[in-house]
Amino acid sequence: MNSSNAALVAIVTGGARGIGRACALSLARSGLDVVLVDLLSDELKRTADEIRSLGRRALAFQSDVIFKEEASRIVSEVVAQWGRVDVLVNNAGKGMPKGIFEITEAEFDHTIALNLKSCFNYIQAVAPIMQRQGAGRIVSMSSLNAHSGGVTAAVSRFAYAAAKAGIIGMTRALAKELGPEILINAVCPGIIETEVGNTLTRARGPAIADAGIALKRMGKPDDVAELVTFLATSNPCFITGQDIVVDGFQFNR
Repeated sequence: MNSSNAALVAIVTGGARGIGRACALSLARSGLDVVLVDLLSDELKRTADEIRSLGRRALAFQSDVIFKEEASRIVSEVVAQWGRVDVLVNNAGKGMPKGIFEITEAEFDHTIALNLKSCFNYIQAVAPIMQRQGAGRIVSMSSLNAHSGGVTAAVSRFAYAAAKAGIIGMTRALAKELGPEILINAVCPGIIETEVGNTLTRARGPAIADAGIALKRMGKPDDVAELVTFLATSNPCFITGQDIVVDGFQFNR
């Protein structure tokens, strides 16, 4: 993807812990310098230090991804310091367990802003840079819930599913709009065992996995990170506009 000798640069939102941290470390192991964006200051520092321990550069920004002006500021600062952006991983997001009769308008708006609008914020900021460079990769984190509407997990109510489905639609449309220079794909994790798994997953996850997943286990953040790194770095790559499920094949899709 990069014909020069300069190191590739990746931005990972929600990169302090969980799937985002795994993606950031995997990209660093693949030779990329990594920019982390998250609200969690202690975890940000810890992950940035881990990236540096792998011999790669790291920048950490404590920022809320729902604010467009923040995305523009951070991307501009990355370009000013490192001169380029080659990979964007839109990972920031959070579940919304409330149903249609419980959720408030403000909660619905925030769910869409955090999970979907944040992708728009960062894609619009990095796309012109990638176009000038003649290449770029964008991977956005959707969810199996975008396909299923939510079945087993407490995060799987309609607002979250709607936001994650929006990511798939955005991915397909922008693959046409931004190609051929920029490849953009979505990843749809199933049940992934992270530090902040919801109560139902923690309590019933192993039983759910044994009864409803072909591989008989819950996913790990590294399972998702391996695919993200492939989509971000493989060369040549003839994959764009896709949403790829990483769920060990859940029976109740």
